[in-house]
Amino acid sequence: MGILSQLSIIHLLWAATVFSQYEDYDFEDEYDEVPDQHPFYFNPSTQAEVPRFPFPVECARECFCPPAFPLSMYCDHRKLKTIPNIPSHVQQLYLQSNDIEAVPAGPFSNVTFLREINLSHNKIKFHMIDQGVFAKLPNLLQIHLQHNELEEFPFPLPSSLERLLLGFNKISRLSGNALEGLPNITMLDLCNNFLDDSVLKGKPFSNMKNLMQLNLCNNKLQTMPPDLPSSLMYLSLENNSISYVPENYFNRLPKIIALRMSRNNLQNIPRNTFNLPNLLELNLGHNKLKQVFYIPRSLQHLYIEDNDIEFINVTLMCPSIDPMNTNQLTYIRVDQNKLTVPISTYAFFCFPHIRTIYYGEQNVNVNKSTQLRMTVFRRFLTPEEYHEADDDREIQDHETEEDHEAEDNYFHPYFQ
Repeated sequence: MGILSQLSIIHLLWAATVFSQYEDYDFEDEYDEVPDQHPFYFNPSTQAEVPRFPFPVECARECFCPPAFPLSMYCDHRKLKTIPNIPSHVQQLYLQSNDIEAVPAGPFSNVTFLREINLSHNKIKFHMIDQGVFAKLPNLLQIHLQHNELEEFPFPLPSSLERLLLGFNKISRLSGNALEGLPNITMLDLCNNFLDDSVLKGKPFSNMKNLMQLNLCNNKLQTMPPDLPSSLMYLSLENNSISYVPENYFNRLPKIIALRMSRNNLQNIPRNTFNLPNLLELNLGHNKLKQVFYIPRSLQHLYIEDNDIEFINVTLMCPSIDPMNTNQLTYIRVDQNKLTVPISTYAFFCFPHIRTIYYGEQNVNVNKSTQLRMTVFRRFLTPEEYHEADDDREIQDHETEEDHEAEDNYFHPYFQ
């Protein structure tokens, strides 16, 4: 047998051996699903798969960026005189309680995601804010600038803004277009400034169609602010010099929940002024009122302390009784008036939910305060009411001045 024949026989035997290794092989055995293993579906929005920014995050050396809150940068209470450079990923920036006097554009040049800035308790003046520095932040929702030295309303501002706090400044001017282009504002705090009636003549709030809370307390207003938007729910006007409320003033504000007008010069209130379907809190304390007025059925807390009321005419407050739609009033404060007798018992038919009437001391004599036979009326509660009040921790064994002051602060001064 020749050499070529022998090589051919050897090649055939090798091929047969190799083929015999695969002839019984089941290719699908290799790809059987592993028990209890779910198939993977790609989700492009899954943040865990693609980190939004590298770790550790960048942070200004003057500040603190906690790993638990990687989108926040804390630079507060550090005696800073300037604003440090802000990393592009920061969404919440806290710079309150420093010595900052200016807001230049430079530190904000790379910022696009910023949603909240707190610059309260600094020394910032209006002319030291670079033109448009806030307006260039398209995602900004909230600015804290209270307790600074602003003489004018800071503008322009981004249209995305929802909450603006400017209390405790020196603002006495509102430029004609200062509040234009802010369709999303829901809360505006201008308390403790130098605003007077002339500033509001241009009706600056009329186009703020989503405004829910407006704080104008501690200013120099003598008349009610004109043309407030119908969306308003919380209005703070205490500590001004307002002497009169037009009878139909609140017809355009049906959503008002809380109204504060204490410490003004109010003397006479038209009977149906506060006929508001959603009103829960009404504070008219420390004025010069001589008589009461109509109470809407929704009202729960009424403050008319330190006025000149000699007699409370319940029929003015409640001209009719509707068993199917009862008045919700639960608390009345009437101390420091000129009452000589308690409120008529007819009030308990009109206001079946009344729990407390605080009489305190009365200013019957010019140089001497007196007390009625009872300083506090507290109605006994039904078992159901008792358990509800106990859950809310409203039941107390003794009524003291401190207890009363606590109840007086039922709503936070800034309606937070």
